[in-house]
Amino acid sequence: MTHEAMSPEPMSPEQRHRILALTPFERLSESWATLGIQVGHRCVRGPETGMAMVRGRMGGSGNAFNLGEMTLTRASVALDDGTSGGGTLGHGWVAGRRREHAELIALIDACARQERWTWRIDAELIEPLARVLADEHAESSRQAAATRVDFFTMVRGE
Repeated sequence: MTHEAMSPEPMSPEQRHRILALTPFERLSESWATLGIQVGHRCVRGPETGMAMVRGRMGGSGNAFNLGEMTLTRASVALDDGTSGGGTLGHGWVAGRRREHAELIALIDACARQERWTWRIDAELIEPLARVLADEHAESSRQAAATRVDFFTMVRGE
């Protein structure tokens, strides 16, 4: 696939992170393996698990309030790519305690920062995973809509 056939701009790291964090680890691991990108790396931070405060808004637009805490795992890796500063850095974080998920996200992030792999990772990994997530969300929404109950009030005629 050529660069011209794809979108003119690569995805942002935030877009990639969202899709990678929402994708189940097993699916992500299998999809990453099919790309065949193998590069040495080392963890420079973590993986480590901690807590993060989740904030909410009533109705999506009200005043922010502390909803509660959630478990979060993060990792940072450096590629063994010979670049100055010890290697290209990548960062990953995921809800829960799945350390290998956070580390894999960090590895993919670091590789996506390499110009030689950016387009391939976006086109062959991220975009297909995003389509699967969108399909799963649409199916979940259809199932929820099928169980929807509309309540109404009957007025007694007196």
